[in-house]
Amino acid sequence: MVNASPEAKFHRGPRQRGSRPRNKARRARVRNRARYRRLAEQSFAPKSKKEAWTMESYPRPPFKRQSQPMPGTTDRMDPLPDHGEKTYQGSGRLQGKKAIITGGDSGIGRAVAIAYAREGADVLISYLNEHEDAKSTKTLVEEAGRKGVLVAGDIQTSDHCKRIVETALNELGGIDILVNNAAHQASFPDIADISDEEWELTFRVNIHAMFYLTRAAVPHMKPGSSIINTASINADVPNPILLAYATTKGAIQNFTAGLAQMLADKGIRANAVAPGPIWTPLIPSTLPEDSVMNFGKQVPMKRPGQPVELASAYVMLADPLSSYVSGATIAVTGGKPIL
Repeated sequence: MVNASPEAKFHRGPRQRGSRPRNKARRARVRNRARYRRLAEQSFAPKSKKEAWTMESYPRPPFKRQSQPMPGTTDRMDPLPDHGEKTYQGSGRLQGKKAIITGGDSGIGRAVAIAYAREGADVLISYLNEHEDAKSTKTLVEEAGRKGVLVAGDIQTSDHCKRIVETALNELGGIDILVNNAAHQASFPDIADISDEEWELTFRVNIHAMFYLTRAAVPHMKPGSSIINTASINADVPNPILLAYATTKGAIQNFTAGLAQMLADKGIRANAVAPGPIWTPLIPSTLPEDSVMNFGKQVPMKRPGQPVELASAYVMLADPLSSYVSGATIAVTGGKPIL
């Protein structure tokens, strides 16, 4: 349990001018626990047994004007997203499974990590360099009684993707579920503004890494295993200012459909989830402030989805009971249809 409060302070005697602070690592750990507590204590769940939960419980635009440097962090978002810290309840559907989740430090990846752990799975979380977010997610996994493993690094390289798989084999003892969720997104109003480097970066993170990880993981996955790729509503209804991102998401859906056929003889299923507008750190760190203020207003439900609202789709696709579901794309879009 977390015992530090957000108001926790450190008191120490005077030290000589110019000397370095003592116990720096300890203070960093306490700050992280306090930060995690702030996130975990936010709850969209009913305040009493008599109060019924409805989708009206979640925030609607307009939101506060806000922006962040890429790739963004959870604790700077207003309102904070719901990853299921207090709202997701598991029932053992993934008991004993071993999962890799890329981009598992925040947003959709964090919600999936929480859900998988509460369904009984051990989880390896791959992330770039958002160490504090990753530690918070690992804490949530461990509080569910499951093993959490962190692997930081850049998934753009094949060697790092191999290291993720090797770490899962060594630390978790196998791979039953692979969730290719990490993504790069940036907005540009004109094609002339998209540099060669930006276009190639988007493909390396969103497409190449998915291929590298899948290729490395498949030889170690047994019949009954599941691969789940995060696509997007942008694959079917592309936002013009997200041209590079939307293009990669269309490729992800095609990759998933072909992969499902390729792996059927091995007994491995492959599916995709296509989120609509979801309230994650990617939004204030990649979209114009005006777009952030009205984010989610364009779908029939008139609000962005919360990361936890996607978690059940990832659980369903990983569940052994979904044994005949492969090659599918599950839309979680707030009522907006995909093709």
